[in-house]
Amino acid sequence: MRNLRVSHALRRLNNSLKSSACALTVGLAILFSAPAAMAADGDFLHVRLKDRLDRPDDGYCFDILGTSRALRPDLPLFAHNCKGGPTADSVVTYSSEEQLIFPAAKVCVTAFGVNNTVLPGTSVLLRPCDEQTPFFDGTNLQKFEHTAEGQLKLRGSDLCLTVGAESSPTYSPHDRWRVLSLESCQDVAPKLSLWDLVPLN
Repeated sequence: MRNLRVSHALRRLNNSLKSSACALTVGLAILFSAPAAMAADGDFLHVRLKDRLDRPDDGYCFDILGTSRALRPDLPLFAHNCKGGPTADSVVTYSSEEQLIFPAAKVCVTAFGVNNTVLPGTSVLLRPCDEQTPFFDGTNLQKFEHTAEGQLKLRGSDLCLTVGAESSPTYSPHDRWRVLSLESCQDVAPKLSLWDLVPLN
């Protein structure tokens, strides 16, 4: 019954994403009011880089490639110039388990690792929360401490979520993107690795 309620809520969210910003906000409220295992503690957020770099008006936020009709959580997470409001590809919640969750896609921000070892430069994946499959146990790869300075540090490591030094246009000349990876917290420039969790509600 719970899965049925979540399925209906997700359908309502997708429909609302096709209409106005007002309808989108309503759709998000409907989605997150549904009792579900994916429901997270805290607010609906944008994870936004503190330094706005080459986007002084909007900055960079976590983003799933695609649109509400065609999200691509099978591809690595990246940073895109921030949207003006909540969208299925950009809304995140931060749980008490320190998981960064994209509720519309039902996935968690996940470090790529082998045998629970994560190396500097690794990609950032989007995988089901608490996923445990052959050769990939997400348990220890989905917990990110938001430090007092603003780093998002992979629990039990010295690796922090970091944007790349270069940006490029997306499918629109008005938008830009940057790679997102895990780098040594001590070595990476603060302007590329300090984040705000910006409430949207």
